[in-house]
Amino acid sequence: MTMLKIGQVARATGFTVETIRYYESIGLIPEAERSSSGYRVFSAEIVRRLRFVRRAQNVGFSLDETRRLLELQGHPDASATEVRELASLKLAEIEEKLSDLERVRDALLAASCSCDGSGLVRECSILDALDGSGEISG
Repeated sequence: MTMLKIGQVARATGFTVETIRYYESIGLIPEAERSSSGYRVFSAEIVRRLRFVRRAQNVGFSLDETRRLLELQGHPDASATEVRELASLKLAEIEEKLSDLERVRDALLAASCSCDGSGLVRECSILDALDGSGEISG
């Protein structure tokens, strides 16, 4: 079995060496084996696991949620109900954030439309809105 040094794992996964050490310290990945010279060495399975972590992060899962997904993945014959529930909860959270961002965008757009940038700063409706004397909310 080919073993990889931590720098090789970092390059293969896009994580920094420090992040890999951190994930090891919190148990997200198993503790590395050590080479005869004391270097951390990892199997290809750790690269796969870290790529899973990266993809889970990319779609919004926290480290704790990702840990749970990895635990569930370790039981391939178990029901996928909890996986589906975690994904559904994350999707609802993302939908709520999108809704909040749309409200913020609309409020900022409205404030921006009322200021053409040609007046004085003391007359700027954007600054007035942010200061609380105008209309902007998110």
